[in-house]
Amino acid sequence: MITAEESIRRVERYYDLVDRDDIPGLVSLFTADAVYERPGYPPMRGTGDLERFYHDDRVIVSGKHFLRDVVAEPDRVAVHGDFEGLLKDGKSVRVRFADFFQLGEDGRFSRRDTFFFTPLV
Repeated sequence: MITAEESIRRVERYYDLVDRDDIPGLVSLFTADAVYERPGYPPMRGTGDLERFYHDDRVIVSGKHFLRDVVAEPDRVAVHGDFEGLLKDGKSVRVRFADFFQLGEDGRFSRRDTFFFTPLV
C-alpha cells in the first residue's frame, strides 16, 4: 500500500499529464478496469474508454489545472481546483471542479468522479 503523500503525488502527476496532453502517460495511471464518471458523459469503463474520451470526446483543446485543496488517505484523494483553458468551439473557459480518486494497492486509479461548479437548477 502506498502512503497518502504518494497518492497526492500521483494525482498531481495526473493533472500535469492532462495539461501536457500526454494521453498514454495519463491512461497508464489507471487500472485496466477503472471507472470514470463525469457529468454529461456515460460512465467510462476501462482504459479503452479513457483513451477514446481524451482523444475524441473531451471538449477541451488545451488548458491548465490549478489545485486549491488536496486531501488524501492512502487509497483516496479529493481535489478542489480551477481549470482554465480553450474548448474545441474556440471559447475560453474557467471552471471550478472537484475530483475524487480511488487508488488500488498498486497506486493506480481504480475510480475517478468529477464534479463541476456550474448552475444547473
